Amino acid sequence: MPAAEVFSYGEILDQVRPLRWPARTAVSAALPGRHLSHRHGTSAEFTEYRPYRQGDPPQRIDWKVFARTDRAYIRLSHDHAVLPTAFVVDASASMAFPAGTNDKYARACRIATGLASIAHNAGDPVGVVVVAGSGTRTFPPRSRSGVIPEIARTLASTEPAGTVRIADALAAAARLAQRVVVISDMLGDLEETLEVARAERALELELNAVHVVGADELDPPRLALVEDPEDAALRRTLSDSSYAEYAGRFAEWRAAVAAGWRAAGVSYHESVTGSALLPDLRRIVARPR
Repeated sequence: MPAAEVFSYGEILDQVRPLRWPARTAVSAALPGRHLSHRHGTSAEFTEYRPYRQGDPPQRIDWKVFARTDRAYIRLSHDHAVLPTAFVVDASASMAFPAGTNDKYARACRIATGLASIAHNAGDPVGVVVVAGSGTRTFPPRSRSGVIPEIARTLASTEPAGTVRIADALAAAARLAQRVVVISDMLGDLEETLEVARAERALELELNAVHVVGADELDPPRLALVEDPEDAALRRTLSDSSYAEYAGRFAEWRAAVAAGWRAAGVSYHESVTGSALLPDLRRIVARPR
């Protein structure tokens, strides 16, 4: 994706401005923000009462309750905190499919930038880990002004190439943030990545997986020569007779990918190149029912 595309995100950023991305559960963070925290404090959002204990600040006693009951109770409320968010973006060779400006990597970059803007608008620090065959580029979560263009430039300056290990990038991102989003076509080390995901979910990491699928993968042209983008030796002509077999197997594989992520306790979403981006972003940030 050429560097000029860094400055083409204006429409996306305007569209996501009204969106909010609430944390799935209370967060463990000390810095004040918009997300409900595990810590009790002086927020106006009432939670519960508990009996006064020696050492509690006297100013937190509810004197109205004391006047009615002649007993001292502390009025508890949850503090609010920020939620550092990191995006793991797959830049392997397969993400450059199909050739052109509407490939899977371009879609992944737009998703990451749109979601980062939503989180940043709420005051959350945002960062990115881009994994390409040439190496991994890490931009730690930051909340300063101008962080979204910096993330966009980091993404745009990476060319998809080679094979990558998403599992290692996920583990690294989990050390930087409390919410991580993996954006990939899931054609690499999926089983190892799911193992890391299960371990991180056990540690209460909020984890999302966005599966980027090419429109031409869902409905490839008949009689086309299909080539593995990461292994040119793997080629096959897609005839009318083999199309139905391909479509069936591809659907089964996508269902298995979705089931694997969800079984690991991860919020899973599929995003198809060429389709409207905003509905996908809305689904990703919506609070689960």
